Amino acid sequence: MTCYEELKARGLIAQVTNEEEISKMINEGKAVFYIGFDPTADSLHVGHFMALCLMKRLQMAGNRPIALIGGGTGMIGDPSGRTDMRSMMTEETIRHNCDCFKKQMERFIEFGEDKAMMINNADWLLKLNYVEVLREVGACFSVNNMLRAECYKQRMEKGLSFLEFNYMIMQSYDFYYLFQNYGCNMQFGGDDQWSNMLGGTELIRRKLSKDAHAMTITLLLNSEGKKMGKTAKGAVWLDPNKTSPYEFYQYWRNVGDGDVLKCLRMLTFLPLEQIDEMDRWEGSQLNTAKEILAFELTKLVHGEEEAVKAQEAAKALFVGGGDMSNVPTTQLTEADLTDGAIGVLDLMVKCKLAPSKKEARRLVEQGGVEVNGEKVDAATVSYTAADLSGDGLMLKKGKKVYHRAHM
Repeated sequence: MTCYEELKARGLIAQVTNEEEISKMINEGKAVFYIGFDPTADSLHVGHFMALCLMKRLQMAGNRPIALIGGGTGMIGDPSGRTDMRSMMTEETIRHNCDCFKKQMERFIEFGEDKAMMINNADWLLKLNYVEVLREVGACFSVNNMLRAECYKQRMEKGLSFLEFNYMIMQSYDFYYLFQNYGCNMQFGGDDQWSNMLGGTELIRRKLSKDAHAMTITLLLNSEGKKMGKTAKGAVWLDPNKTSPYEFYQYWRNVGDGDVLKCLRMLTFLPLEQIDEMDRWEGSQLNTAKEILAFELTKLVHGEEEAVKAQEAAKALFVGGGDMSNVPTTQLTEADLTDGAIGVLDLMVKCKLAPSKKEARRLVEQGGVEVNGEKVDAATVSYTAADLSGDGLMLKKGKKVYHRAHM
């Protein structure tokens, strides 16, 4: 099976502009391709995971990835899939987020001479002359076509700002610039980026050559992929300080039965033959498939040692016999106590089981909190230093979220 055939078999390819030419370039290791990452936070999240895995696969097949960090486009904000305007970020925040992205990407992609490149589009976008852009680039775009683009439809309902309207032009210019200066001949993106990506292909065709090898492929982002991409409260981050390896493991361990095989194909590097065999599994065997998925992805992001710890912690909590020392734990000090005790609401916030005391109270009142196997029946319950000594307290939120607190 060729590299391109495997991408299709894993469900990663949704649309292409020239499949015959694209498959030939990928299979021969001649693709120099880019995927863009706008630095809207100081960590990548699971919504970026599919793109990172794809870059790794293609690099393993001899192709050259360009990780394009949107230090310039981040100054505008992508309107795709949005009903409101993104908040404006300072240049300092964008720079910090870009630095964080690079550290995380290095776990997936090998950078260096003749290997992957990491490039920041602020290097050229922030230097552009406005009038020159209007004359040289703006003249190549039809406003009528832009307004029909899927990426603008949701924003049109509430009002699309002129700032956001320029995002397509900036992203298209990225491909044009990378094509000219880095030999980039292919671009990848989610299905919500299709219009933006076609804009780049068209710009190259009109400005340079009708026969220019400017190719476009979009990644298939199914409902699970779109859910993973949300960066709202509760997002699953690749930064272990934001989402612990155990929490990351549990996220994948709890995917729906109908999604586990899709995630195994798209995101793991297990042989397709092995995954196809799992397709016949049912009942309790699906839980085994989820454990395999969770372990493989945790190993990919956090390393095998952390994956083993997360697996042991899950076994200890849900099966028994595992290593309890690997259960997510918060260590408290005397400073966390008031008059020698800490209330359950403060304890939940301290352990990051709730973002606020208000939310913690709601969980308690709904019967969703247990401590040492007993349901907490009042928001006024508190625990002393003696309660927290030794093995401490085992908190449970809902059916599957466990956390240990001790002094």
